[in-house]
Amino acid sequence: MKTKLLALLALWVLALPLYAQTSLSGKVTDDTGEPIIFGSVALYKNGVLITGTETDFDGYYHFASLDPGTYAVETSYVGYNKQRIERVLVYAGKANKLDIEMTADAVNLDEVVVTSYKIPLVEQDNTTQGATIAPGYTRPLPRSSNSGHSRRKRKKDISNLPTRNINSLAATTAGVSGAKASNELKIRGSRSNATDYYVDGIRVQGNAIPEQAPTAAGEGYAEIVENEFIAAGTEAFSTFSIDVDKAAYSNVRRFIAAGQLPPADAVRTEELINYFDYAYPLPERGNAFAVETELGGCPWQEGHQLLHIGIKGFEASPVDAPPANLVFLIDVSGSMGSTNKLPLVKQALGLLTEELRAQDRVSIVTYAGGFQVALLPTPGDQKEQIMNVVNKLGAGGGTAGGAALHRAYELASQYFQPDGSNRVILATDGDFNVGISSPEELEAFIAEKRATGIYLSVLGFGTGNYKDDRLEILANKGNGNYAYIDGIKEAEKVLVTEMAGTLFAIAKDVKLQVEFDSTTVQTYRLIGYENRLLAKEDFEDDTKDAGELGAGHTVTALYEIVPQPGAEGEPLGTLHLRYKEPAESQSRYLKHELPGDAQLLEQTSENFRFAAAVATYAHCLRDSKHKGLATLSLARELADQARQDDLENYRADFVELIKQTENLTAQLAKAGQK
Repeated sequence: MKTKLLALLALWVLALPLYAQTSLSGKVTDDTGEPIIFGSVALYKNGVLITGTETDFDGYYHFASLDPGTYAVETSYVGYNKQRIERVLVYAGKANKLDIEMTADAVNLDEVVVTSYKIPLVEQDNTTQGATIAPGYTRPLPRSSNSGHSRRKRKKDISNLPTRNINSLAATTAGVSGAKASNELKIRGSRSNATDYYVDGIRVQGNAIPEQAPTAAGEGYAEIVENEFIAAGTEAFSTFSIDVDKAAYSNVRRFIAAGQLPPADAVRTEELINYFDYAYPLPERGNAFAVETELGGCPWQEGHQLLHIGIKGFEASPVDAPPANLVFLIDVSGSMGSTNKLPLVKQALGLLTEELRAQDRVSIVTYAGGFQVALLPTPGDQKEQIMNVVNKLGAGGGTAGGAALHRAYELASQYFQPDGSNRVILATDGDFNVGISSPEELEAFIAEKRATGIYLSVLGFGTGNYKDDRLEILANKGNGNYAYIDGIKEAEKVLVTEMAGTLFAIAKDVKLQVEFDSTTVQTYRLIGYENRLLAKEDFEDDTKDAGELGAGHTVTALYEIVPQPGAEGEPLGTLHLRYKEPAESQSRYLKHELPGDAQLLEQTSENFRFAAAVATYAHCLRDSKHKGLATLSLARELADQARQDDLENYRADFVELIKQTENLTAQLAKAGQK
């Protein structure tokens, strides 16, 4: 007997490596034994949604890297009764199994339609095929050469899906699957890039469907009072801080994808313009910046001119970037439980982790009803250790963060890199309390830490209770960047493509001052930057905070000019620029003479015309009183003709966004909502 026990023990020990990872998996079938393909499987712990997944082509699902304990598993699928199994025991170090059987539901409720269209590789009789998720029917309809197939889905089922992005919904159609890494739909027999999909007639490209529709009433936006025309003879100086934040663009995109126009105060024109890269010349060796200016016709106002100012910081490879000391402060309160919040945060951190180097350090502090140091400073090459912590993050509890922010800064200070990038990165929906009693105290605290060399960047997530006004101010006070993450593609752009520049600051307190010559300029208007305006005397005040510029980043600013009659060809004035080296307290000064020869709009550079297109679009979204002849179609035409340097297809995506906006405004006008 003893020998048998020893043998069994030996076998168990040998088997340990095979089951070192605690997991839960199984197969979901209907009552006939047929697999449920791409069904939704949600995992709950203590009544809180932890994560969700979908079954594969054979009906199998899998949850990896779980904590041992008791869970509830809930399955849902088109036309089937929701199945919830309580008290599912998950044992440590074991590949736990749970098979689930679902029963058909014949109840018909209100219709919700999600349509996907696919272009096959070869289709001689027809160029398109489609599939529709609609109410009541539980099985595929017969297919023909010119029709897709339909499944019936109840409204309640859609609202209760644990994952609600476009891919997940469309993947309830047989033969359709979602590629998580690329955020694309994969349809058997079709190229992924030949797939279009629509929600309520609006073409979308994989961004998450909000858990609830975004509304100005439920979200917070700071009021924007648009800049007016100023007489150059009365005030010749226009002074402002640079802004490389881009949150407003992806937030606007989120509204449009959800079938709503954004509130005007959500449209910060300068952030829409600066979302895109511009092919400005690199600075000469030894210089931090290169400055480029251009003068051309204004597309929305005949007789007016646009002054285009472009600034390019020197570039540095990721290898040359200084070591990073990053502390992620992650909101895990109950409001972060939606699929487009904490689960997206975890995906975003996964992308960033892949880019970390051995010399980088990452810490994680979470907060809900209290705070927890989930990960002490860990070298960037310990990727598995970092991701084990990230994967275990779950949402639940209140939003009283207690000393969370203090603890995050303590960690950043404890492991401070004198010659590196030291940064707290806050990930939240903005509906938070980190233990500081008032917004004023919070801003003062962040500004105080900024002076020590620890900056604050902010990543915004989610909808419904999103507090854009809070998050923008915090990032500004912290000398950091502010981004809104509306999908995995945006996460990759912010945390991978642009992160080296974000973490490698080449200048701080960057200020611009344009001095207009009243003999050549009647009036001028700065387009955007309303919350970045500075007084004239602030320009030479080195104690006055301003924006930070990272390696390779660009800054673009536009002025609308009313020229003096008969002053053609004469310079408009002078551009003054002040900045500080990252480790310095005294500013440096540059100046650049502004052009005087205005080109016809069609003769200007692609950079000029594309920036003008984005400004035109913003004027339309804001319904600006200065929009003149601006229309969405004009914005689309300008942008479509300025896409030559578009390696990442961001400009092409912008053209598609304008088209979506045109369709949406037409629908709203037809419905009498606009």
